Amino acid sequence: MKVLLVEDDVSIGEGVVAGLSASGMAVDWVQTGGQALAALANPAYSVVVLDLGLPDIDGLDLLRQARHKGPLPPVLILSARNQSQHRVTGLNLGADDYLVKPFDFDELVARLHALHRRSLPASGALFTLAELTVDPLRREATRGGMPLALSPKEFNLLSALIEQPGVVRSLSWLEDRLYAWGEEVASNAVQVHLHHLKRKLGEGWVHNIRGVGYKLARQPADAEPEETTPGRSQVSSPPSGGLAQRGRSGAADDTA
Repeated sequence: MKVLLVEDDVSIGEGVVAGLSASGMAVDWVQTGGQALAALANPAYSVVVLDLGLPDIDGLDLLRQARHKGPLPPVLILSARNQSQHRVTGLNLGADDYLVKPFDFDELVARLHALHRRSLPASGALFTLAELTVDPLRREATRGGMPLALSPKEFNLLSALIEQPGVVRSLSWLEDRLYAWGEEVASNAVQVHLHHLKRKLGEGWVHNIRGVGYKLARQPADAEPEETTPGRSQVSSPPSGGLAQRGRSGAADDTA
């Protein structure tokens, strides 16, 4: 799951990024409303965590502007404003949930997973396809009732694909879902993770639509993935308009 965090307080932002990353989420962190509006042009975000006390624009005005521009992923307001009128106003402007600071971190994680599930066609707590089952909250995957030993990135990749089985996802979309801004990523990192995932799932699950992308479906493979020359690249930078902290850092492997 990919999260956009809009929070100007450095200590809170660092804590939320660390906690959500430890829960298996990729997090992009921006600290102004202008950066948030630019970041929302990226369709890869699953949910948005929005603070209201931003330095350049009130969070409620940001929400109003973003909704006016077009559809948004689910938005959870995370604010110290604890009066009923603040919650009602936020929800009426299009927020999907409201959590008051200080907050229980496990509750935040559970609420984000619930918002993400409700935004998808299959809105149950588990994602299933034939005998394959994925539990995003517990980070468990099984095939035919037997647990699959997946690395963190392989699990995130499977979760992204099983959200909408049969939908073809481009490599750039998958990379955006797996990595946060600033992470140094091998140019063929997603293909490597896809190769390992295909091997662990067995034949007939992950399919390469040549020149388009990949999908998860229980049917014969459409084509074999193309070979890619190893190299180095980097996930796109935060939007302009000021510095923003990256969600995670380091090489694109599964040691984090």
